[in-house]
Amino acid sequence: MKKQGKILIVDDEPNILLSLDFLMRRAGHSVFIARNGTEALELLSKHLPDLVLLDIMMPDVDGYQICTHIKQSAEHATCKVVFLSAKGKESEIKYGLDLGADAYMTKPFSTRNLMQKVDELLH
Repeated sequence: MKKQGKILIVDDEPNILLSLDFLMRRAGHSVFIARNGTEALELLSKHLPDLVLLDIMMPDVDGYQICTHIKQSAEHATCKVVFLSAKGKESEIKYGLDLGADAYMTKPFSTRNLMQKVDELLH
């Protein structure tokens, strides 16, 4: 049986938020949504998500900073981070993974691959 998790989705693109929210809820997960980095940091302090789906390029606090915050926080020690970004250069992917991200998927991404990765990380 698949583990249902608490997932924080962070992206400044409304259509991506809607589709990821639908996908994750359909799979039985609890979902929290942040439309920017500031909202993400607020939600992280109120909830302890099992996994964060994280965009990198946002107008205020970027995804790299949020990932660093999560990975340096003892409170979020078990939280998994998946970058979902249009930044697809090898150096950008390596940087994201070096910050501690558990996975990095470039946009556009396969929803099937994303769901497989989410299931894998939650088990």
